[in-house]
Amino acid sequence: MNKKILAIDDNPFILELLDELLKYHGYEVKTFITTENILERVIEYSPDLILLDVMLDGKDGRDICKTLKNDDHTRKLPVILISATPGVSQSLLEDGGADDYVSKPFDIYTLIHKIEKYVYAN
Repeated sequence: MNKKILAIDDNPFILELLDELLKYHGYEVKTFITTENILERVIEYSPDLILLDVMLDGKDGRDICKTLKNDDHTRKLPVILISATPGVSQSLLEDGGADDYVSKPFDIYTLIHKIEKYVYAN
């Protein structure tokens, strides 16, 4: 069974790129462009990892990450935050509670390496 990745970004181009890239690398992928009912959607899909943009349709991905990390169903789920804002890498980990981060524009190989680090950690 393929590992499942959930990608959340308000940019359809980024979601399409992630969808194709991750499927090419053998992952099952689900993408969301909005954060509406995100906790319920995450629990329902039960991914092995979440890729989460920081700036989303008026919401902050760090707040969504905190919500996920504070819920019993999703607290152990690895979250990689993605940001186009330079110089925020440390705050993404400290303030958002993320497991890791990737800067936009991201290097494809770096992204895949980070995903594999968490998805295949067990």
